[in-house]
Amino acid sequence: MKDQGSRLEQPYRAQVAALPCRRGVNGFEVLLISSRETRRWIVPKGWPMKGRKDHQAAAQEALEEAGVSGKVHKHPIGAYTYQKRLETGVQPCRVMVYLLDVEKERIAWQERDQRRRAWMSPEVAAEQISEPGLARLIRELGQKQDVAKDVA
Repeated sequence: MKDQGSRLEQPYRAQVAALPCRRGVNGFEVLLISSRETRRWIVPKGWPMKGRKDHQAAAQEALEEAGVSGKVHKHPIGAYTYQKRLETGVQPCRVMVYLLDVEKERIAWQERDQRRRAWMSPEVAAEQISEPGLARLIRELGQKQDVAKDVA
């Protein structure tokens, strides 16, 4: 199978991500972190971990990259694709996203000096995200939370 150019398409590599969320004083919020190199807003993510289920690996990434922990959902809320820049070039990745209900937010964590973190409404977060698939997932999650709030 060929892409738009002359090279063969690279297969997608699997990654896992956590989407930290909470019910704050301003309603339902999600936590975004900055990427280390480009400083753009993203969610905690990484490669699957040997000996851990994907949702557990996503929770570990949230702890290391964002300093948050809580109850991670076992089933993904969706997936998105993006192009990961590596030293060897670009690698297409497919990221499974797991919701993390944040119970604890640490003041100090492993990557604190390398990243910023910010709580945002899903609408604002979706506007800040550059990956369209992730922005869509966040927007849809926010809409579901609005419906749940109206029913409650």
